[in-house]
Amino acid sequence: MDINQRLGAELSVAPKQVEAAVKLIDGGNTIPFIARYRKEQTGNLDDQLLRQLAERLHYLRGLEERKGEVLASIEKAGALTGELRRAVEGANTLTELEDLYRPYRPKRRTRASMAKERGLVPLADTLRSGKRPDGRPGGPALEEARAYCTGEEGLITPEEALQGAMDILAEEISDDPAIRRRLRQFFTASAALCCEGKDGCAESFYKNYLSYREPVRSVAGHRVLAIDRGEKEGFLKVSLDFDRDRALAIAQSKYPGARHPYGEFLRRAGEDAFDRLILPSAFRELRATLTETACQGAIRVFGANLKQLLMQPPVRDKVVLGLDPAYRTGCKIAVVDATGKVLETAVVYPTPPQKKVAEAARTLLKLIRRYGVEVISIGNGTASKESEIFVADLIRENGLDVSYAVVSEAGASVYSASPLAAKEFPQFDVSLRSAVSIARRLQDPLAELVKIDPKAIGVGQYQHDMPKKELRQALEGVVEDCVNTVGVDLNTASPSLLAQVSGISAAVAQNIVARREELGPFAERRELLAVPKLGPKAYKQAAGFLRIPGGKNPLDRTAVHPESYPAAKKLLALCGCKPADLAGGGLAGLGEKLAPFSEEALEAATGAGSYTLKDIAQELQKPGRDPRDELPQPVLRQDLMDIKDLKPGMKLTGTVRNIVDFGAFVDIGVHQDGLVHISRLSKRFVKHPLDVVKVGDVVTVWVLEVDTGRGRISLTMLEP
Repeated sequence: MDINQRLGAELSVAPKQVEAAVKLIDGGNTIPFIARYRKEQTGNLDDQLLRQLAERLHYLRGLEERKGEVLASIEKAGALTGELRRAVEGANTLTELEDLYRPYRPKRRTRASMAKERGLVPLADTLRSGKRPDGRPGGPALEEARAYCTGEEGLITPEEALQGAMDILAEEISDDPAIRRRLRQFFTASAALCCEGKDGCAESFYKNYLSYREPVRSVAGHRVLAIDRGEKEGFLKVSLDFDRDRALAIAQSKYPGARHPYGEFLRRAGEDAFDRLILPSAFRELRATLTETACQGAIRVFGANLKQLLMQPPVRDKVVLGLDPAYRTGCKIAVVDATGKVLETAVVYPTPPQKKVAEAARTLLKLIRRYGVEVISIGNGTASKESEIFVADLIRENGLDVSYAVVSEAGASVYSASPLAAKEFPQFDVSLRSAVSIARRLQDPLAELVKIDPKAIGVGQYQHDMPKKELRQALEGVVEDCVNTVGVDLNTASPSLLAQVSGISAAVAQNIVARREELGPFAERRELLAVPKLGPKAYKQAAGFLRIPGGKNPLDRTAVHPESYPAAKKLLALCGCKPADLAGGGLAGLGEKLAPFSEEALEAATGAGSYTLKDIAQELQKPGRDPRDELPQPVLRQDLMDIKDLKPGMKLTGTVRNIVDFGAFVDIGVHQDGLVHISRLSKRFVKHPLDVVKVGDVVTVWVLEVDTGRGRISLTMLEP
């Protein structure tokens, strides 16, 4: 199998693109670097497709390696035939490969192996073929079996001998790759997944699965994961419903019994193979496949949600007061300036049991007026509703020109208690660090959230049930792509943010910060080459993603890679410009000046490819452009509603906070997020909510139904 050809066919990518991408990946280049700075080689493959390619490349190379191991093992056993070799080499999946290897794989001692030890293989051959070892037709089964009963110790009866022979045949049926493949297809196409509730199920989260049945082919991923968790927690018993007669017919098809002298024994061997050997493993395999598919889907959703959360527009140039709500221990306050520097902290008690509302109001008013606070960022955890009411009343009663936003505090406590937070704010206790984080994630969600384990951020479903390695790889890839898409200010970025830059490890990130603290800000990108452990290779991967606003070289503030500086200067010269002209904020009219030149002429004049030239031109027009600034700004509020204020038909504006398989949760200015079911996202058919909305989207919704008792709000995006 040619791996590159297969990758091209699977991903609909041209052979030259695949070859180039594989070569670059094998050369140690990161996905962000390849996607951004090697477009000519790859034909402009984007980061998502490149990651898919890298994942499939790893899988297919692992498959080829496993084929080598299987062939070596079978050959060592003296069982490798030309036909078997071709079948192994042609296997397209690990499952198919392991099916082929099953008959030859070393096994623990089984009923079949014990029968073989007793010398019953010839009897099994007789039952299978209808003939004795000498070629003569066999006689009555018991008579044939009697020949294998001896007077020695370990005497077996004819019945036991027959059973042993059928055990051998049953294992042969179970090990047959074609039988397994056909049964796998049968179960997938026609079986149903069933659940029964166990003790306590009716009062649990899993009550909807008390009496559940759904075809395997159509069961949704989030239901698979719910069933898995319900079974693990002891609330559900899971089974498989299928047409047993049809399944048995497949298992018994290896040795047809019709008009066969030993047909009854072959039929019984097939039934035993199915019930004892095939069905338990097939059910486990089916459940594992369903779970794996569901996890892959959940990880994709989680990754998409995380990307949108990280890429939410920052609230720039504003003094922000972060408020971490609580009851008994009080609400923690942190005021940070427009750069994220902590100005002052405090603790107030506007919530029960203390409920010192007046005192808390005085403290907040003092802080707001002293530092010119423009926005209050409220965490959405415990006591969030009461804190929001307090803030809204404070703004209204005092006529303040201040807005507030409720932000997700998922992961804030994880960060606050981390060694990183302790190093960053050694003077603050854990709770005050959380308030700082809540303030900063409104100012710059990306810079703050990279400090937190992506799994703890909480935008998805069943993330704690996901395979840890796959989830970590996927989410780290999302963070890496986001950071490198936005770019990083070399002179202000934290070690956590720097460590997400292409080519920069955590140790190198610390070295960059240490060098910055010792010698002052970096004046040029090339000064990075003096940082310990940051060699030419890492520099090449990282340089284009690091920005130096106000540095010596105006090109250092752009996403133009240093290797393309000569091309950028030539492009500027063609238009009668120079790099120093970028100091004023970019060359907005550059596009018009380049219009008279053909693509071929520009390539010849600069020595750069068309993709690179387009990127350079875009950067020169808007140096250091942040793609997040082009997205809708966060919804800032000055007052709030109570769930009791909501009426069916009410039109509201909200922000999408989370997306799951069955819909989207929208913040509408009430403590509880409302659910827009997938069926109410659009008039057209929606395969997945991500096809319509993304985390951070500002959407118009209408109230459908309000359940104040359960705190549930049903919304629709379809205008009544």
